[in-house]
Amino acid sequence: MDDYILVIDQGTTSSRAIIFDRQQKLTTTAQREFTQYFPQDGWVEHDAEEIWQVTLAVCQQAITQAQIQPEQIAGLGITNQRETTVVWDAITGQPVARAIVWQDRRTAADCKALAEQFPALSQLVQDKTGLLLDPYFSATKLRWLLNQTPTLRQQAEAGRLRFGTIDSFLLWRLTDGQTHATDATNASRTMLFNIHTQVWDDELLTCFQIPASLLPTVQDSASHYGHTAAHWFGTALPISAIAGDQQAALIGQACFKPGMIKSTYGTGCFVIQNTGTQPVQSKNRLLTTIAYRLNGIPTYAIEGSIFAAGAAMQWLRDGLKLIQQASDSEQLAMQTPDTGGVYLVPAFTGLGAPYWDPFARGAILGLTRDTGIKEIVTAGLQAVCYQTCDLLNVMREDGANLPLHLRVDGGMSVNNWLMQFLADMLDLPVERPALVETTALGVSYLVGLQLGWYRDLDEISQLWESERLFTVQMTSEQRLRLYGGWQQAIEKVKSRSCTTAI
Repeated sequence: MDDYILVIDQGTTSSRAIIFDRQQKLTTTAQREFTQYFPQDGWVEHDAEEIWQVTLAVCQQAITQAQIQPEQIAGLGITNQRETTVVWDAITGQPVARAIVWQDRRTAADCKALAEQFPALSQLVQDKTGLLLDPYFSATKLRWLLNQTPTLRQQAEAGRLRFGTIDSFLLWRLTDGQTHATDATNASRTMLFNIHTQVWDDELLTCFQIPASLLPTVQDSASHYGHTAAHWFGTALPISAIAGDQQAALIGQACFKPGMIKSTYGTGCFVIQNTGTQPVQSKNRLLTTIAYRLNGIPTYAIEGSIFAAGAAMQWLRDGLKLIQQASDSEQLAMQTPDTGGVYLVPAFTGLGAPYWDPFARGAILGLTRDTGIKEIVTAGLQAVCYQTCDLLNVMREDGANLPLHLRVDGGMSVNNWLMQFLADMLDLPVERPALVETTALGVSYLVGLQLGWYRDLDEISQLWESERLFTVQMTSEQRLRLYGGWQQAIEKVKSRSCTTAI
């Protein structure tokens, strides 16, 4: 019987392949990291060809580890780092340049120049896409790539090139170039997709000088995307679902009712609240985005994006070499009752929501002779919680009714100290699911929906299980003191342009 689902979870620092059984229990996982490139200040790049090779390898490894035959896999789903921009040759399938990663801020000056040249553009972008005119999104990354060499733009205008986020590129390679498509969640992160009309927007394409021939077809999140070429896995597997990683996590957390909210802690941190079938525009620079699209009907969400969560731990591990592995941070924090006023602001590539300051840079503040490794590492963990406070505070200002508990997931959510500090700082109980791999689980749910394993989302919601609830233990006085120090630290790292604008 076809009792398994293969999920590709293509993240910012690694690719994973996860196999779920028919009861949505995780059977096996294979994972490999890939190279991160930082050629200039604020630039972040990936080799898309390396991502493809690593992704293919972990898929093959997972199938072998699970001791199943490829024919037993009923469907394949893809979830991916969003906004990361890939351009490839339509004939060879080879990338024409390194992928520009979502964290990359090289187009910050371009965004500023475009806003000055076309004063109505910022409002146009927000009205049509729900996004802000910011280098975080794909449009200016793609424009930058095409403008680097005259030949690339000429090839693009001649129809020789293809653009996509990572899901589109993997889909193209898996199908040997038979399918050039994406889903509505990923399309909604490009700054080129009209989330109201559900089509690529001609006016925005003109503004950003993007030829329409580059763009993938946009499909539902649960949809038939073709089959893998038989030679990759020994049989042709149906590709049945695609969703951007944060929307996939929302689905994996069964946040299907308006008002439900989840926060994912991976390379970055992303808080998303389901707002139902009507888009809601934030007054505090949060994003309006597509949560998922099923049967042609979009469900919308409000999102706050933090660029560095797990990335800060990775920097402490690889850059400063203060820890050997990210999990060491929990023990160090447990040994540190107080950081002594030390704050780490991980604005390595600028600040995300609600500040949207691409020119801000990171800092460690409040250092004294008593400061040691424990204090700095603990401050790195605390920064994740302070940034989440920033997001939930502006959600409240927008009039959002927060649920009784915040559902959390992602690799960092296994850190019990971090989750307790998060509950204390938010003054809100934090609930961790039995399976924290909710990004992959969400796409597995979508595959199951497409395959007919489930009648509807209500049936899927019954599968969600809680593992632990972290209740509030901190006094309000201590909370206000700590968060006040964070707000002072943020003011010190903001760029002059952001400070002036606010």
